[in-house]
Amino acid sequence: MTAQKNNETLTASTAEAPAKKSAAKGNDAKLKTRKLRTAVGAVVFVGLTAGLIAGVSTGTLSGFGWDTFSLLCPLGALGTMIATKTMLPRAVVSLLLIAALVLIFGRAFCSWLCPTMLIDRIRDFFRSPKKRRELAEKKNSEIKAISKQEIELLKGAKEGHACGACGKCQPKPHGKVDSRHAVLGGALLSTAIFGFPVFCLVCPVGLTFATVLLVWRAFSAGDATIGLILIPALLIVELVVLRKWCSNFCPLSALMNLVSRFSRTFVPVINDEKCLETAKATSCSKCAEVCEADINIRHPEFGLRTMADCTRCRNCVDVCPTKAITMPVFVGKKAGKTVVEIPDPVMDDELRPGLE
Repeated sequence: MTAQKNNETLTASTAEAPAKKSAAKGNDAKLKTRKLRTAVGAVVFVGLTAGLIAGVSTGTLSGFGWDTFSLLCPLGALGTMIATKTMLPRAVVSLLLIAALVLIFGRAFCSWLCPTMLIDRIRDFFRSPKKRRELAEKKNSEIKAISKQEIELLKGAKEGHACGACGKCQPKPHGKVDSRHAVLGGALLSTAIFGFPVFCLVCPVGLTFATVLLVWRAFSAGDATIGLILIPALLIVELVVLRKWCSNFCPLSALMNLVSRFSRTFVPVINDEKCLETAKATSCSKCAEVCEADINIRHPEFGLRTMADCTRCRNCVDVCPTKAITMPVFVGKKAGKTVVEIPDPVMDDELRPGLE
């Protein structure tokens, strides 16, 4: 009897492995916008780096522009005014313009322009297929458990439990502030104490451009300094050793989060009439699996982050098997909410690979 159970378990595991591999490959194939974002980020980075090496006054992503027509990093602009205890016109204008951009596009800078996104792509490229599969399977199992729980709640809603469909009666693991906001507070406090923007010394964006410039000088002019070792080492510590820098530590991300929570434009919206979980009660949650900001769009109350952290990467739009997710220009508070007939739940995991 025991041997029979072991054989059945082994057979199930053997059958499930190819399905998981197929699902992971299918998700990667559908992320068309991801390649575009990587290309856009690379072009901008190479262009600014070329200008930096050539001595053209275009600046970097920490402060870019031309002569008086330029923008400062919002954190750098805020830090400069705190350090000097002065309202600087250029800093104020930069803050207002960037706040307006964040209101429109959310944290799009993080997924379309930030150099750390490119470094993350490079790191993913050099990961072994086994490691990629392990990470994908771990995230898949966590999110699918939430999906199945929601289907049970949908069944409860059909039987008369009114709050079951929304899931808001469940505890929320995330709050309005997190570790990034603590780092942001520390960065601003240290600036006030020491009289200069301390965080700018360790900002990954600035360190990335500094690393490229140091390497160029070392090879072109033989100007090798201790910074050629220290700066890349610090960058590696931040982006490799401190896992998930963008989600857990980045103060610039925290600053944009405070503004983007008021954004109502280009926000992903789910059409419940098309979504597999609400229309057919079939476990899916592909949108949550591919979200780089750790947002569970289908069940935001269970995600690590809220929609205020949406980077407009469009991964969820690309990967949705029924095209139920769109990003309209403007989203009202009740956008995307539809009343649907809830069918009997289908808990068959065999359906998932077939959605590819």
